[in-house]
Amino acid sequence: MDFQLDDDQREFKALLRSFVDKEIVPVAREWEQAGRYPTEIVDGMKAMGLFGITVPEEYGGLDLDPVSFALVFEEIARGWMGVAGILGSHSLACRLIAMHGTEEQKQAYLPELATGVRRSGIGLTEPDAGTDLQGIRTTARLDGDEYVVNGAKMWITNARYANPLPVLVKTDPTATPAHRGMSVLLIEAGTPGYEVTKDIPKLGYKGTESCEISLTDVRVPVSQLVGGVEGRGMQQVLSALEWGRVNIAARSVGIAQRAHEEALAYAQQRKAFGQPIADFQAIQLKLGELGTQVQAARLMAYWAADAVRRGRADGATGMAKIFCSEVALQAAIDAMKVHGGYGYSTEFEVERLYRDSILMSIGEGTNDILRTVVAKSLIKGETRVG
Repeated sequence: MDFQLDDDQREFKALLRSFVDKEIVPVAREWEQAGRYPTEIVDGMKAMGLFGITVPEEYGGLDLDPVSFALVFEEIARGWMGVAGILGSHSLACRLIAMHGTEEQKQAYLPELATGVRRSGIGLTEPDAGTDLQGIRTTARLDGDEYVVNGAKMWITNARYANPLPVLVKTDPTATPAHRGMSVLLIEAGTPGYEVTKDIPKLGYKGTESCEISLTDVRVPVSQLVGGVEGRGMQQVLSALEWGRVNIAARSVGIAQRAHEEALAYAQQRKAFGQPIADFQAIQLKLGELGTQVQAARLMAYWAADAVRRGRADGATGMAKIFCSEVALQAAIDAMKVHGGYGYSTEFEVERLYRDSILMSIGEGTNDILRTVVAKSLIKGETRVG
């Protein structure tokens, strides 16, 4: 049993930490408050090859193992969680195409997706369907050698940059159960009837856009059906979302780590009654608990990532996403309490960490829904405790 990163992973983490400290940390608060898109940071991630972390090497990607994949999101979220979102949805789309696309689809898209020349996201959520993906209403009717797509998608990260965007649709709306009639289509930007209608204002998770998309009689060639076979869309999406839960767990660890760092530094710098507040037992109790929870979350995230490496891991990734996201929120709250009144000020980092942490318990499936996923995995014996 080894709880340490290997040499390559440690070197990779150090490289990521250096990039974040130099290129993200100094500008994150200012750019987030200004609503400025982080173009220069995106260019830096392109230069590091991070847009290819889930792309196989034969198509020009890094093809990272799941633990190294988690390191990317932990470190970038430590600097600015919204920027991690730019990579998150893109990486899931790449993973989906790499795992399930036809060879023609892989050749057409993966090399440019790996470099960031093309970017992507994943079109799942709708105004009336979030965690319950079988409830989507977007349809794709076959007409000759094209599908005619009608519907709407919501909360789509990278929507204004995605080309192509994998979109979950119902190719057979009458199928029972519903997932047997669901497929994924790769829709290219600029296709008539495909329109990004607006950016959705958000409490946090800024730096990347979250958009509504309208699909009105969008004609998509049959060749854009992922895998070339109808009815496999739900399975394709769920296999990608397994990595997505590792992504969210790792982002949560990054938020919690930064909250810990900010609280620890402030407690040693801020003085009250003639001494640093770190000398007071009440503050020490918070710092001790915060540090313990951050490290526990980190180990949970890495354990889940390693479970993905070994095979299907719904239960493990669900556990990690639940635990890590709740640690992130509590860490942000505790860091704000250590800062006192300054924690409520937008001049300090912890205010942004708090706003970003709230999304972690909602994204990639709400925590309560994931608790039922974990429970079913335990009942079936697919996941074991102890």
